Amino acid sequence: MPPTDATAQPPPAERADRVYRVLQSLRTSFIRIGVVVVVFSIGGYFLAESIMRLLQRQTGVRLAAYGIPETFFSFLNLGLAFGVFASMPYILYALLAGVQPLYPTLNRRMLRGFWLAAVVLFGAGVLFCLNISLPYGVQFLLEFEGPNIEAIISVQKFVSFCLLFLFGFGFIFELPLAMILAGRIGIVAYQRLAGNRRYAVLVITIVSAVLTPTPDAFNLAMMGVPLYLLFELGLFGMRFKSPAKRDGV
Repeated sequence: MPPTDATAQPPPAERADRVYRVLQSLRTSFIRIGVVVVVFSIGGYFLAESIMRLLQRQTGVRLAAYGIPETFFSFLNLGLAFGVFASMPYILYALLAGVQPLYPTLNRRMLRGFWLAAVVLFGAGVLFCLNISLPYGVQFLLEFEGPNIEAIISVQKFVSFCLLFLFGFGFIFELPLAMILAGRIGIVAYQRLAGNRRYAVLVITIVSAVLTPTPDAFNLAMMGVPLYLLFELGLFGMRFKSPAKRDGV
């Protein structure tokens, strides 16, 4: 009888049953996530004016409402965004815990470590954007208005611009963790990514162009450069967390 491979895939029926249980678990998690987001969003609506003042203070822009309900709906968007931001620790844990049964190599200790890293990285991305990328990016764009033009920005467009930047940086800062996780569960190998850096630069440029609200090179670089550095950080982590490296293969 041939030796049993400890890393062999489970039988199709067992794997299908495992996937079904994961989907059921995720369904419950999504319902709970929705409830948590709604609760935080209600509180966020009452903080919307303070959040708006913070964004204005960071960017130094003057806002105007061009419609009667514009400010109200902008505050609703800020409240919802606050709900998602505040719920992110629970959202990340629920998603990681939901898919964990599909990958037995991820034990509970690893899950907690990945969750903590995900929360820290998301928060770091938001803070980096709020204190560096967003202020400098907005001021760079406003410099083109000229001496005879004063920029008066729509409240709704300002809120959408800021939220897209904040969420974008929050999620792209998760790149190193996503790479380490993908290497740990065997989706992609360190050697494959390390040997294709030129394609990674191309993908990073495209992603940055899509996520950046404006087409100028400055804001593209403000997102693309940190994203590439995060890619290199992910490679560094994969080098020590990859099963192949760990086993000396």
